[in-house]
Amino acid sequence: MPHSQTSKTLISDEAQSSPVHARRALLVAGLAGGAAFLSSANGSKAAAVNDDGPGTAPRASDAFSAGAIRAGRGSQLQGRVAVVTGAARGIGRAIAVEYAANGADVVALDIAGPISHVADAVPASHEELDETVRQIQSFGRRAMAIRADIRQIAQLRAAADEVVRAFGHIDILVANAAIQGWKSLLDMDDDDWDDQIENNLNGTARTLRAFVPHMITRQGGRVLIVSSMQGRHGTKGGASYSASKWGLIGLMKSAAMEFAPYGMTVNAIIPGLVGTALTLNQQRLAALEQQVHHTVHGEISPAQAWKDRARTEVQPVGWLQPEDISPIAVFLASDASALTTGAEFEVNGGDSALMT
Repeated sequence: MPHSQTSKTLISDEAQSSPVHARRALLVAGLAGGAAFLSSANGSKAAAVNDDGPGTAPRASDAFSAGAIRAGRGSQLQGRVAVVTGAARGIGRAIAVEYAANGADVVALDIAGPISHVADAVPASHEELDETVRQIQSFGRRAMAIRADIRQIAQLRAAADEVVRAFGHIDILVANAAIQGWKSLLDMDDDDWDDQIENNLNGTARTLRAFVPHMITRQGGRVLIVSSMQGRHGTKGGASYSASKWGLIGLMKSAAMEFAPYGMTVNAIIPGLVGTALTLNQQRLAALEQQVHHTVHGEISPAQAWKDRARTEVQPVGWLQPEDISPIAVFLASDASALTTGAEFEVNGGDSALMT
């Protein structure tokens, strides 16, 4: 098995962004490499007719193909380097560990500390980030933990540089980090709206802006954005979160169009309710009871919320587990997903059956 590596990098608020000329040099180099890639992909290879005889149809180059059927092409990630944000726990940790289980080396990025007073969940901790690294390493893969704030593009650019120095390249980017708070629209202060949009939507856009320049020269890069079913419908008391998650779908589709010429794919995973810190807190559990009973009396236990919600669901579960979400992330990072881009993948225990 490959040697396991642990490295923790704390990128502070004082981290300086690369000088403008250095960033421009990175982009120019990336675009030049991408242009060379496009020339080969869209030139003779892409236009060539198969040599199987007269009348055969042309086919795309390997850069734009899922390739021949083979065992594991939808799950094997050997030789890949993945960066997962919000990886200290929950869905981010599950995806990071699932990637390691299928052969990838993984960088777990998380602020691992307070983000906003409007967030309903207890902040992730350094210890939780360490546990993610431990679980990645348990599969014999290299791991790095980076503490950084996705709202700060200087920190993200420094993190991207650190990953490339340590691993040589980046193949997979999962933008998962998010916060959630609950307050009706007319009762909100500016922070109740702004902080969720700034972290969930703007922070995700900054994540792509920081990491993708390092990916565009490599054939077949994969970008995954974790949205939410709350981005597919309205949420009473959760307008800011729903707006941020709906915005991620538009961001994903636009990025898919922009990055496609470089052989990259961009897709969104849309989880239903998942048993993470964003769900297992009193604000969220009360919102669940409100949705089921239209009223809330006193403190709600997870057991009661599970029971009440399971009765109303297509599949009789109160909520999913993070490990129910992570398998689709492996397919979307694999060779088999080469022509799957700009798409939404819902994993929600049957909620999809109730929506068009």
